[in-house]
Amino acid sequence: MRFPILALIALAGLRAEVRELTLAEAADLASKQNPSVLLSRLDEARAAQHVRAAGDPFRPKIFVGSGLAYSNGFPMSIEGSAPSIVQARSVASIYDRQKRLAAEQARQDSKTAGIEGHERRDEAVYRAIDLYLDAERKGRLAEMASRQVESSRKVEAAVKARVDEGRELPVEAKRAALETAKTGHRLLELRLDREQAEAALALILGMPAGDLARPRGEERKAPELPESAESAAGAALRSNRELSRMESTLTAKGFEIRSARAAKLPKIDLVAQYALFAKFNNYEDFFQRFQRHNGQIGMSVQVPVLAGPAVDAAAARAEAEAAKLRIELGHARNRISTEARRRFLEVQRAESARQLARQALEVARADLDVQLARFDEGRAAVKQVEEARLVENRKWMEYYDTQAAVERSRYSLLEQTGGLLAAVR
Repeated sequence: MRFPILALIALAGLRAEVRELTLAEAADLASKQNPSVLLSRLDEARAAQHVRAAGDPFRPKIFVGSGLAYSNGFPMSIEGSAPSIVQARSVASIYDRQKRLAAEQARQDSKTAGIEGHERRDEAVYRAIDLYLDAERKGRLAEMASRQVESSRKVEAAVKARVDEGRELPVEAKRAALETAKTGHRLLELRLDREQAEAALALILGMPAGDLARPRGEERKAPELPESAESAAGAALRSNRELSRMESTLTAKGFEIRSARAAKLPKIDLVAQYALFAKFNNYEDFFQRFQRHNGQIGMSVQVPVLAGPAVDAAAARAEAEAAKLRIELGHARNRISTEARRRFLEVQRAESARQLARQALEVARADLDVQLARFDEGRAAVKQVEEARLVENRKWMEYYDTQAAVERSRYSLLEQTGGLLAAVR
């Protein structure tokens, strides 16, 4: 039954495009074309346009139109202006503390959007690295499982030969066949897991559906890590994107509070207008003097005398939100510091586990060498050699697991301390 399944997997692989990548290439692709990163860039662009809109009241604007009309009797106004052939009006805010602070808040919100964009990029890179290591590990395990299948078949053949010679019970042949089937099933599972991991990696890299991103075999240097848990916690507090985003949001909230309070301050606007009058509007009949060209320039001053409770309510609401942000910021600092220390210790634990797995692998390799030597001397059977080889393969798989855990713990620590992308590149 496993052969049709393997054939289906092979056909699926033919339809999909398989792209081999190094870890650095995968991280670079994630930082550029991950869907979450692309969406964050749109958010940054939208925030930048909001800054432009917030500064618009302080830039002069000119409106040109016409209030052309025929007058019978007294020249009445058209939309608040006297009838005229051509009208021009210019307005600009000279002093408006509330709008000025709102513009500063928009600039800070744009900065926050930029920080959030970097935060999403770092998250995408870390997720890509994690999936890359997972796909790489499953690929190595699949290779080792393939070797286990070969060894299991040799053991099965040796046992079957001994059964045919009458030196083993028939049940031993069935037991050996069962072990071969188990290793074959394990190989099938690992190949399926590998394909799923490569598909998930391709998805987070922004590649088309159906494509696979396959890790390319490479030798990677161990990244530089903080020397102690305390230095890791300090680096995390200095460079953590989440903290930077929260601090920027708190700064913007401060501008919002000041802007709400500034609603009680006076506002001064520049006003200028021009109108070209016509005689057919009867101005000469109702006014002592007719002037064709008319203009004025001046200032419009508004002084709030009774602003109402909404101003104080808006300021109080913003202050409550700022107080909430300060509490969340303090909690985030403690959480991030603790998490950095924990991840530093996880690196030490993973390295210790890898060292033990390495020692166990050396013992298994030594046992295989002993069995091979005995086989050359005629004192060991093929079954004993292949069983020792199976043990060695299992130890290799365990070692690959611990090696992947070490790399994953290192990059996890770097993700917390802010040095992930630089370390990968």
